[in-house]
Amino acid sequence: MGKIIGIDLGTTNSVVAIIEGGKPVIIENAEGGRTTPSTVAFTKKGERLVGLLAKRQAVTNPENTIFSVKRLIGRRYTDEEVQKAKKYLPFKLVPGGHTDVKIEAKGKNYSPQEISAMVLQKLKKSAEDHIGEKISDAVITVPAYFGDNQREATKSAGKIAGLNVLRIINEPTAAAFAYKFDKKDKKEYEKVAVFDLGGGTFDISILDIGEEGVYEVKSTNGNTFLGGDDFDQEIIDWLVVGFKKDNGIDLKNDQMALQRLKEAAEKAKCELSSSLETEINLPFITADASGPKHLSVTLTRAKLEQLTADLIESTVKPCYTALEDAKLKAEDIDEIILVGGQTRMPKVQETVKRIFGKEANKGINPDEVVALGAAIQAGQLGGELKDKEILLIDVTPLSLGIETLGGVATKLIEKNTSIPTSKSQIFSTAADNQSAVDINVLQGERSMAKDNTSLGRFQLVGIPLAPRGIPQIEVSFDIDVNGIVNVKAKDLGTQKEQKITITASSGLTDEEIDKKVKETENLFI
Repeated sequence: MGKIIGIDLGTTNSVVAIIEGGKPVIIENAEGGRTTPSTVAFTKKGERLVGLLAKRQAVTNPENTIFSVKRLIGRRYTDEEVQKAKKYLPFKLVPGGHTDVKIEAKGKNYSPQEISAMVLQKLKKSAEDHIGEKISDAVITVPAYFGDNQREATKSAGKIAGLNVLRIINEPTAAAFAYKFDKKDKKEYEKVAVFDLGGGTFDISILDIGEEGVYEVKSTNGNTFLGGDDFDQEIIDWLVVGFKKDNGIDLKNDQMALQRLKEAAEKAKCELSSSLETEINLPFITADASGPKHLSVTLTRAKLEQLTADLIESTVKPCYTALEDAKLKAEDIDEIILVGGQTRMPKVQETVKRIFGKEANKGINPDEVVALGAAIQAGQLGGELKDKEILLIDVTPLSLGIETLGGVATKLIEKNTSIPTSKSQIFSTAADNQSAVDINVLQGERSMAKDNTSLGRFQLVGIPLAPRGIPQIEVSFDIDVNGIVNVKAKDLGTQKEQKITITASSGLTDEEIDKKVKETENLFI
């Protein structure tokens, strides 16, 4: 088996790591960066740019510079989050053929999986250049709170990029691997909270780390649409309102100006992690009949904290829920690990201290820890870390079940159940002489089916005619180590059965993926 790489496929930035000399190391990209912007651009000349080169030209080409697709992957076009993203993204989102969302650029429609695959290809190429050999296998991380559609879509992105995705692991779990790997004072047993606030997603996970390398996830919670992008947007909105008030011009209608505001907002936010105030100067931001207009404003840390107070506060409840689900109190936690660039904000760190009653661990790079953890898992799978035992007991982040009579969501597997797992339950027909049942597989916590995510549907046919309530139909759920769901329905009277592996119902078919693989095999800039 060749080298296996570990990849943190992030909303804003992505990172690739590998095991060298028995340790995980970050691989630099062609531009010398340890992180690669998760950005893809299509230029006027017909070129495709990925990473820093794509990000650099975003101001002059906003409609064809694609970023933050992790917020779109595995989602339907009609999802509330997609409609929210539409309002502030400079590129065009359109409905795809499977109710999924597509991105329009240079007259062509791309799925989020294809854009993600382009980022993955660049990371794969960086790793191949580094070790001087072809790479085909990878471990890719996803937010712990990602649903099944999003996990499957991420696997599809890997396949399109020419990668065999051996394992999908949760980002907080990967962070825990990296945290424990080099730890000098090896406690035999620790309770760890991983607070992961990245560019687009928020996760909180509570883990028990035991001796002999046992990592048991006790609970997880979060929000797949909360992150640094939202903090940036608050600053952008504040700048737009202020500029309109002073100059009577609404910059919301100017995509080039908005892209400059986005870059300035991100820069100011980062500077305010170490300074109390910063200047935002954007000369020639726009013009009117009286001539060019300039934007010059001071943003203080206090103002930033005021603008983002609701966003920061929305991380609190998931933390308490995760503690409750793990049957723990805040004081039971031995260590808090911060993951994601947004955790550098002092107010976020203060909030974590308020929740858990102690300072978080500052000795870990929040941008790199997840990729290092992915490489550790990769090294274990590839036999490079034989002396490092890792036994991961992860959980399913959301409950799974089926739709039953009256549109009710009946749960078979509760959230935070350890995986792999399986569960069966007996159901029956709802009407006399019913010869078929429609199984609607659901993921979520709501009591009504329509309020949860439908992962897929299938029919069990050929049920012998009988009064309602007589046929015995066994529905079985099985979740594998990657969190991928298999569902089976069996008529116990006839032993007839029908099964479905839940592939992203808002994603690409196997045929489409294979087609995309062929398209991208020889294409790389």
